[in-house]
Amino acid sequence: MTRILADLPDEDIAKLDARAAEQGRSRAALVREAVRLFLVQGDRSNDWIERYAGLWADREDIPDGVEYQRAIREDRRPYDEI
Repeated sequence: MTRILADLPDEDIAKLDARAAEQGRSRAALVREAVRLFLVQGDRSNDWIERYAGLWADREDIPDGVEYQRAIREDRRPYDEI
């Protein structure tokens, strides 16, 4: 394992130390985990959109959004009359 030297703002160090104390882990362990997560995410910052788009498309218990909007607006005047 290689050691690195990084300058971080004091307020970030304080928050990092607090989180480390909560989790019972070292500051270095949290930094390693953060770097690992950053590298895993890579350039796929919007990949979750493609993975989860249409996730609930086949569910029968969730009504169509457009139909719902029309139903709650039935008591309003049509736009032609405005």
